[in-house]
Amino acid sequence: MDFRLTEEQELLLESLREVMARSCTEEYMKECNAKGEYPQAFVDAFTEAGFGMLGVPEEYGGTPVDTVTLMLVAEEICKNGGPHFVFGQALSIADMLEFGNEEQKQQCMEEIMAGRVGFVLGFTEPQAGSDSSSLATTFKRKDGKVYINGHKTFMSNAARAKYMLCLARNADEAPDATKKNAFSMWWMPMNAPGVKVERLEKIGWHMMDTCEVYMEDVELEEKDLVGVEGNGFMQAMINFEVERLLIAANCLGWAECAFEDAARYANQRVQFGKPIGANQLIQEKITMMQLKIENMRNLIYKTAWEIDNKIPVQIDSALTKLYCARSVNEVVDDAMQIMGGIGYTTDCRISRLWVDSRVHRIGGGTDEVMIHVAGRAILKKYR
Repeated sequence: MDFRLTEEQELLLESLREVMARSCTEEYMKECNAKGEYPQAFVDAFTEAGFGMLGVPEEYGGTPVDTVTLMLVAEEICKNGGPHFVFGQALSIADMLEFGNEEQKQQCMEEIMAGRVGFVLGFTEPQAGSDSSSLATTFKRKDGKVYINGHKTFMSNAARAKYMLCLARNADEAPDATKKNAFSMWWMPMNAPGVKVERLEKIGWHMMDTCEVYMEDVELEEKDLVGVEGNGFMQAMINFEVERLLIAANCLGWAECAFEDAARYANQRVQFGKPIGANQLIQEKITMMQLKIENMRNLIYKTAWEIDNKIPVQIDSALTKLYCARSVNEVVDDAMQIMGGIGYTTDCRISRLWVDSRVHRIGGGTDEVMIHVAGRAILKKYR
């Protein structure tokens, strides 16, 4: 297994660094975070440089790349202090490209190519987070139309997105909470009558809106069905393993960002007549941070390589997401401790990474769910 970067990957990352140096400065990130504004100027520059279409098939105007390259780009964005959510469209729109009809695909790709959000994935509900089988949003047919009723929560970019890929249960089969083949996907305009969006206030992720979405008798057409009726749950699951790996790559980048800031500070900050990095307790933190980062990197690259080589990654993707989500919080917290009081101020980007990284132990599969997924599969191997 060779983790050396190809010449093409080196050039790609160098080009990305140039874009970020111009359009994603720390001053700009600080301003967007303080104002709760989406970093559209960076997204526009990122899209114009072609990064927004990496991993998207050529027939849709994209540039196909392997999974390893996608992870390298995700890591590099966060390593340079950028926001995690600007990249990964190739994964987020996979459901639409795989199952959508031509009109739906065209509408989705128009948004992506313009540097906007392709759609909101309408999955999580107040009573259905980890337990996705408890989804209560329903669809019902009446007089040749389809009507959606329900409540989605923690919907990222719902205030900005033009469409939702809404997972709903057949109302006639709603009482059977275990019947997963009752779910279907629907392509729902966010400006349709009956859709109400309310922002949630969060301790982090201030640059991206997260919302509650209420749907009351939202009228759709039969043509708005995505894929096969009754197969919505399985359609939504097709990309979970790669998406978990993408989260891990974001975690790696943020860990590297915080680590490098803290290591430089440890060399510069003088107390009691010497740099604090000369103290063994600081050296222990630096050493363990570096070790965790190396472990994160090896897990991510290995799992990405396995995906590219068609090797099943059910266990490895869960382990990687679990380890990286925990480790980034530990690394960033140690970085803040090394930085001391300055690290707790909003002038220091470590404070932003500290609050933003915590959610990765929840979103994309909680720590507990990752343990269950991996543990169950591991034990199965030894029956």
